[in-house]
Amino acid sequence: MTNRSLLRDLIRAARWHRRLLAGAAAAAAVYFGLLALSPAPPPTVKVLAAARDLTGGATPDRGDLRTVELPPGAVPSGALRPGSKLTDRVLSGPVRAGEPLTDARFLAPPAVPAGSVAYPIRVDDADISTLLRVGDHLNLYGATSTNADAARLLANAVPVVALPEPRSSTSGALIVVATAPEVATRLAQASTNSRITVALTPDTG
Repeated sequence: MTNRSLLRDLIRAARWHRRLLAGAAAAAAVYFGLLALSPAPPPTVKVLAAARDLTGGATPDRGDLRTVELPPGAVPSGALRPGSKLTDRVLSGPVRAGEPLTDARFLAPPAVPAGSVAYPIRVDDADISTLLRVGDHLNLYGATSTNADAARLLANAVPVVALPEPRSSTSGALIVVATAPEVATRLAQASTNSRITVALTPDTG
């Protein structure tokens, strides 16, 4: 191969590479141009939402919550942000899955005193719950279906901390009271073979 033909081959190769590089540069210019013209993603705010349906009187744990991103204009007032402490907060009513949680959804921490637990009880007559208000105090009785056993007092003057909205798929009414752990144990045992009834006490909130 002569020096002249070698030179022609080198020039041809250089032209081919220049065309390839020029094409790549043009494609990159188009891509970055479109990227520059694309609108920036809208701002969002991270808030806590229910990961599943939650019942009134529940204290949500980490598995009950998930983080969602909402446009600033769609964030409800008092929305709870990731990292909010909820271990001493009790839901005042049911919450649907995906619903953002706000401070209004919770009872104030003093509603469940230190050393007490929030315990839900179900009564047969749903109309009873319409007579109650959060802060009322109740005596709780366990009654069996036999005449031989008198109703016995299970708890004295326990405060009502939540009145969840009744669901059409369930009977009776749910009432959440704050009581000592040992009383909650007694109520749980009684509910297996007794009907829980309530009576308002003079000590109301």
